[in-house]
Amino acid sequence: MLTGPLPDDPALLRQVIASQQQMLVEQQDAFQRQTDVLQQKTRILQQQHETLQQQTDSLRQDREALQEQADTLKKQRDELELDKMLLQHQLDMLRKQVYGPRADKVDPAQLMLEFADLLEKRPIEPADLPPGTDTSTVTRRVRRGRRKLADIENLDVIQKVIDLEEKDKPCPCCGRVRQRMGQDTRWLLEMIPARLVRVEEIRCKYVCTACEKDAAEAGPQIAVAERPSAPIDKGLAGPGLLAYVGSAKFADFMPLYRLEGIFERMGFAISRATMCVWMRDIAELVLPLHELMVRRVLASHIIGTDDTVLPMLAPGKTKKARIWIYQGDDAHPYNVFDFTISRERDGPARFLEGYQGVLQADAYGGYEGICVGGGITQAGCWSHGRRKFTDTQKLRPDVTGPALAWINELFAIERSARGLAPSEHLALRQEKSVPVLAALHERLVAWKQDLLPKHPVAQAVGYVLNQWGPLTAFTADPAIRLDNNLAEQQMKRIAMGRKAFLFVGNQRGGQTAAILSSLTSSCRRHGIDPQRYLTQLLANLPTTPISQLEAWLPDVWKRRQAEDKANASSTPADNSTATAATRPA
Repeated sequence: MLTGPLPDDPALLRQVIASQQQMLVEQQDAFQRQTDVLQQKTRILQQQHETLQQQTDSLRQDREALQEQADTLKKQRDELELDKMLLQHQLDMLRKQVYGPRADKVDPAQLMLEFADLLEKRPIEPADLPPGTDTSTVTRRVRRGRRKLADIENLDVIQKVIDLEEKDKPCPCCGRVRQRMGQDTRWLLEMIPARLVRVEEIRCKYVCTACEKDAAEAGPQIAVAERPSAPIDKGLAGPGLLAYVGSAKFADFMPLYRLEGIFERMGFAISRATMCVWMRDIAELVLPLHELMVRRVLASHIIGTDDTVLPMLAPGKTKKARIWIYQGDDAHPYNVFDFTISRERDGPARFLEGYQGVLQADAYGGYEGICVGGGITQAGCWSHGRRKFTDTQKLRPDVTGPALAWINELFAIERSARGLAPSEHLALRQEKSVPVLAALHERLVAWKQDLLPKHPVAQAVGYVLNQWGPLTAFTADPAIRLDNNLAEQQMKRIAMGRKAFLFVGNQRGGQTAAILSSLTSSCRRHGIDPQRYLTQLLANLPTTPISQLEAWLPDVWKRRQAEDKANASSTPADNSTATAATRPA
């Protein structure tokens, strides 16, 4: 590169210029070579950058795939844990069903140990005492030890005198006959077995011999004693035998094949087919009484209902038919059963047609359509709701513990309201139960958002929230109970019968079971001996006009029996009556 002054000589100047041009060309070539090298390096870096970008994208995709796999595995793990929890819960429920207590209580053995002390500490109800009694001086007496048979007056008495033999009466010292100075008494409880007897009915005939001899125009005046009415026309069985079979099957849940063996031991074999026909015949006989009980139940302000399976024979296998309980209130104290071949809501809708009261039941979906369309108030059962949390209390104690505490508080409030007037009872519910319900509902909503939908505790929460309207209906009506246990107890009795005789033969057999179960269950509700009631019913019902059918309702019959007993006790009895009273029935 030229740094000094330019020469004046043109030749030298041209040389300088040529030299400078040559240098510029060389420098330009060098720059070009450097540029090519840099471009080549740039292309290499660009390729490396693209490779790194591809690797980054691949790693990002791998990371997303691994994250997706991790999420899938976590989801599968959660589902497996939930399935394991559900299976463990089902196993615990099955163990409880087979081996555990039936009640929704924790540690029932401890409750039984404390039962006697709690009973002694329980206050005496003033209404249970005679008028004018000072309640402060009365204490509750708990029965302990063996009962005194001498004080039980509802059982017949047979006296058995045990005397010395004649050879033992003389005195061994002087030989004189010893005099009776007293007696030792011991009471025993004995059982007189039932037995079959033949009853020969002899109808006496009477004729006027004078008219017969004189050949009167009206002919011989013959009169024959009227034959007593029979439950089954021209039937073999009398009212007592029919009542025994009916109460044995539908009150004591004894299958007919066992009765076959019992009757055979008594000396007269009766086939189960014959007894089935007898049950059908007496069900047809008492059908008007059953229909009267149905009308009385439908007049109730509140009806408790529940249903259970009653298998019915069908081609190939049994069909899951249903039997329903409709329990009247205290003013209409009857338990009426209805049989349907399925669990469709047509059965309850037909039975409750025209009813405008309160229907207390579980969460069966068919009831909602019946209540909404028929103007019926639907009431729920807090025992069902509590049972959901009781069965799952070990899965999430932080949820089930507070829920059970609130629900048990509702039951405690109801126990404290016993004996109150309806208006006072309703005021107590508004004052104490409504705030508890508000607090419980707030927590239920929060728990629902926190729990997995398939979690058993979430299902318990969902059950209560879905049934919140029926479950809170008791706060507006003091007649509504907190639970439907009274109706459910009748379903347990049906389950005992189902375990014994397995199934019904057809729809007619199911209707027979429903009719006769209505009578025996209502007898149990009133503390009546069903066999005694049915015996009198079957003996008198064939000649009872429809207008007098009410007298044979179980509660009316019980009152009439009590009145007859009171009248008989107030009337002096002669010696023959007193003697007969000591004989066994």
